[in-house]
Amino acid sequence: MNKKKMNRRRFIGNTAAASVAGVLAGSFPVLAQTKNSGTLAALGGAPVRDKRPWPAWPYTDEELVQSMTETAKSGWWSRIDNRNSSKVARFEREFAPFHDIKYVVATGSGTQAISTAVHALNIECGDEVITSPYTDMGTISGVITSRALPVLADLDPDSFQLDAKDVEKKINNNTRALLPVHMMGAPADIRAFVQMARQHKLLLIEDACQAHLAKIDGKRIGTFGDVGCLSFQSSKVMASGEGGACLTDNEALADTLYTVMNHGSDKRGTHPRIGPKYRMNEFAASLLLSQMRTHLQRHETRNRNGKYLTEKLKGYSGVAPQKLYPGTEECSYYLYAMAFRPEEWKGASRAQFIKAVQAEGIPIGPYIQSGLHKYDWVNFICGLEVYKKMYGEKRLKEYKEQTKHLPACDAVADRMLLIPGSGPLTADQSSMDNIINALAKVWEHRDQLKSIKV
Repeated sequence: MNKKKMNRRRFIGNTAAASVAGVLAGSFPVLAQTKNSGTLAALGGAPVRDKRPWPAWPYTDEELVQSMTETAKSGWWSRIDNRNSSKVARFEREFAPFHDIKYVVATGSGTQAISTAVHALNIECGDEVITSPYTDMGTISGVITSRALPVLADLDPDSFQLDAKDVEKKINNNTRALLPVHMMGAPADIRAFVQMARQHKLLLIEDACQAHLAKIDGKRIGTFGDVGCLSFQSSKVMASGEGGACLTDNEALADTLYTVMNHGSDKRGTHPRIGPKYRMNEFAASLLLSQMRTHLQRHETRNRNGKYLTEKLKGYSGVAPQKLYPGTEECSYYLYAMAFRPEEWKGASRAQFIKAVQAEGIPIGPYIQSGLHKYDWVNFICGLEVYKKMYGEKRLKEYKEQTKHLPACDAVADRMLLIPGSGPLTADQSSMDNIINALAKVWEHRDQLKSIKV
């Protein structure tokens, strides 16, 4: 057996044969055409994938355009303009069954959803909330708006999720809530967090902004905690430009979430408490309602394609797909995540690998450049008088020191590779074969990578 065939098998491992022409029976379908098997496209060779576009995102169709047009012509652009037939209120009612939840409260963004949850649960200055450093800044902002302290725990290096063991180490007498983030649309270690919240009598807020319809142990993500938070920002698998939602099964809490979202005004028009104004507008609801009929179909396609990619990559030593926790049944596949293994690439960098794969026609890239513990907001909040008064110099000094050292998060940020899921993972199976074939080609010619300029 020649060296190239051995290399291909090392790259992919135990994968089933697919119907791609020109390959040996029983081996992984590496390259569909011999013209692709030579020089890397980044160095002048022919790419694996032709110029076929990947599915565009955000999703649009005539139903969506008609829904927006109707709203524009109606003149009712805010949910309070026409309370009896508000599209936001209709969206809240019709979206709840998607997540097997009783109540949905729509907001203007995922960040606002988190902030609404924090306010509604009466988490305030002096309280601590433990969350992930590897997330959008909106997760942290949702905590800081209440002047609570966002405590960052390290990651599990294989799942890219919050490490439950490190979270438990950081629980203290001031800890009020846990805020796990379901990154890339895959469920975090939610079994552990539910148990931990019960044991320590803590609130549990799920940042499910990337994890629409994900399911573990027979339940949808966002329904395990006191409140689950979703985002409908334009990159998400259900998008309205900006938008968010809080999920809960608790009727009284749902009413409080509504009141907080509606600047302290309840559904009766009285003002029992305070809150910011985080209303979703009617245009955002129109976009979301028009997608609901086909949303589940796209979710199923992403899951089929995500599972297909993971199966084909078994045993491949060049990258490692995101680890899923036991009981995971479905992911949103907002992103298909992998870790780059630098030791396998003969000195080539992640940037060179990315450029090579992109040149083969595959939409791959890095993700968050570094964990949130690397940015100046930590020093900023520790310098605010309200934090100094409520937490004290000793705690803030300890907090800053803890926040500096999150080595697993640093490693994840340095190794992360992503294929966008919202659009590309709704493509056909031949497109998934393009991804695998491109990775195989780059692996076979990895000696060429170091000559790629980045």
